[in-house]
Amino acid sequence: MGFFQAYKMALKSISGNKVRAFLTMLGVIIGVGSVITAVAFAQGSTKSITDSIEGLGSNLISINITGRNSNRNITYDELKTFADENSKDISMIAPVVNGSMTLKAGTKSRNTTVVGTSEEYEYIRSRHVQSGRFILSFDNDYKLKTAVIGTAVANDLFTGQNPVGQTLKINGQVFKVVGVLQQIDGGHDSSSDDQVIIPVTVAQRLSKNGRISNFTVQAADAVSVETAMAKLNVYLTGIYGSADAFTVTNQAQMLSTLNSITDTLMVVLGGIAAISLIVGGIGIMNIMLVSVTERTREIGIRKAIGAKRKNILIQFLIEAIMITGIGGVLGILIGLFCIRFIIGGFNITTPVYSPFWMLLSFGISLGVGVIFGMFPAYKAARLNPIEALRFE
Repeated sequence: MGFFQAYKMALKSISGNKVRAFLTMLGVIIGVGSVITAVAFAQGSTKSITDSIEGLGSNLISINITGRNSNRNITYDELKTFADENSKDISMIAPVVNGSMTLKAGTKSRNTTVVGTSEEYEYIRSRHVQSGRFILSFDNDYKLKTAVIGTAVANDLFTGQNPVGQTLKINGQVFKVVGVLQQIDGGHDSSSDDQVIIPVTVAQRLSKNGRISNFTVQAADAVSVETAMAKLNVYLTGIYGSADAFTVTNQAQMLSTLNSITDTLMVVLGGIAAISLIVGGIGIMNIMLVSVTERTREIGIRKAIGAKRKNILIQFLIEAIMITGIGGVLGILIGLFCIRFIIGGFNITTPVYSPFWMLLSFGISLGVGVIFGMFPAYKAARLNPIEALRFE
């Protein structure tokens, strides 16, 4: 018996038990579909964040103050003075105080990220306004309750209205909207569009925390990044006495960290998918063993008329591979459906279609068919023809 004949017999067996075959391949369908969907989501999110970081320019530096083993708090004015004294290497510096707060305008309310900062933030992070103005120095000097809102916030709280000049409440306190940010991510609830920017001095009071833990620094140019980081490290070490109390990172290090997180996420996703495929493979093996038992007399007759062990082995192995192969194809279609209509349709993120992962998932599904179909096929091939013919 050749492969083509074995293929026809396997196809006949599957088509004769469609419901059972579908239930058998369900684990493979879910495993492959979840891999493709999860990879598209993870790669899409990573690409979106990477594009945002790269869009900030190559001379961005972030300072995170942990204050470990130190009670000393550095102020914005101290760092700003240091930046002015080193203007050859450091162009601008902006404080960042952020947290999730409740917004309310009229009868509408929502939670979002509120960022307290200074006027330099607009240029360092390229967060320009499409209408109104950004936070200015006198907003911080006089602790004015002014707010610049993202487009997602504007669309939700001020639907059909011009938000500039209107008021909203942040954690119960009234703020005047002075500007609307330009849209970046282009989607509702996108992180860059779903935020509110207020003066840092007001944010400190609102959060009841006078400490500023994060600063965003713009080096004079790409060549000055390393020099600026070295000077900041020396300056902060002089204040805190130890490098354990702070971190100074640049854009390349941020991207490296992001890639590391993405790699870890992909390993986790791969592990989850592997478990799904293993569970599906066990189901296939069980059903194939049942099939071998049901078709014992058929196997006996085939052996009696001259079929060899390898013919029986190939027949059942091809049947198992066909079940997992069809399951793999259906899993890919389910994954594409989820990417198109769930991730893309609800604008969760911009998904990335990965042909590599589709082919890999399909290949793994075929491998599952080989591994978990081998034992039932081997058991069928080892049947004694006399005992098989006597089987009731």
